Amino acid sequence: MRLDYGVLALGATFLPGAVAWGSLGHITVAYIASHFVKDTTMTYFQELLRNDTEHYLAGVATWADSIRYTRWGRFSKDFHFIDAKDAPPSYCGVDFDRDCKADGCVVSAMANYTAQLLDAGLWPWRRNQAAKFVVHFVGDIHQPLHAENVAQGGNAIHVKWDSSELNLHHVWDSSIAEKMLGGNRRKPYDAAFKWAANLTEAIKSGKYQASSKSWAEGMILDNPIATSMVWANESNSYICTHVLPEGPEAIVGEELGGEYFEKAAPVIELQVAKAGYRLAAWLDLIADRLSGTTLPVGEL
Repeated sequence: MRLDYGVLALGATFLPGAVAWGSLGHITVAYIASHFVKDTTMTYFQELLRNDTEHYLAGVATWADSIRYTRWGRFSKDFHFIDAKDAPPSYCGVDFDRDCKADGCVVSAMANYTAQLLDAGLWPWRRNQAAKFVVHFVGDIHQPLHAENVAQGGNAIHVKWDSSELNLHHVWDSSIAEKMLGGNRRKPYDAAFKWAANLTEAIKSGKYQASSKSWAEGMILDNPIATSMVWANESNSYICTHVLPEGPEAIVGEELGGEYFEKAAPVIELQVAKAGYRLAAWLDLIADRLSGTTLPVGEL
């Protein structure tokens, strides 16, 4: 499916306010997925999410963040990450049994809400919520610091960013992507829409065309934990190579807006592109199963 820039301004007026991966990353992931899902998948999720515009995935991409600190949604606060208890930069790795909390993690949440989406007997409002969670959690699992335990996923590591005082998690959630696109974005849907279009072209015919053929390999709808663990370990590997290449102590108080940004930006771009492409493939598998037809994942 191709998105129409001409209706962006109109459609965006019906999108919820963004929270401040950050909202820009999540919304971009959703728009990329919208470019790659099959028409039957689009129709199914537009109906389930009660939104027949091209913003049907982007419009729910940050919902899981918006409810996590509410009284009702507090149960989901641990679902956004998996705390890898590794030792970067000497060792990086995620182990489900070791690292997923008793209350759950992003990997178990992917399994739970995928199962709910596949349960046609559940009330539509339950499957609607499950879809919102899945759209969000595919994005979360591709952010390296959502797959790391050190200093609360970088939240307790204070750094400088173009002379501002921030924590490392925020830098990877939002600051790097915002700087890549020209600065702080007060209209994340507009910026995400355009970024997604550029990344979609890079996947279809540009620098990611060759590598993207393998991004959806090995997806197992009946084993979302195994599938999600592949993604989590892939994200976590960047902790050793790009996030904390010299260890957590060495980065405290450092200015990250220069050379560090230049090395990190390609990782952010790649992970957002992968997350969008994989989200499309995962939603296709779900829609195919529900319709009774299962096609190879590669037929995007």
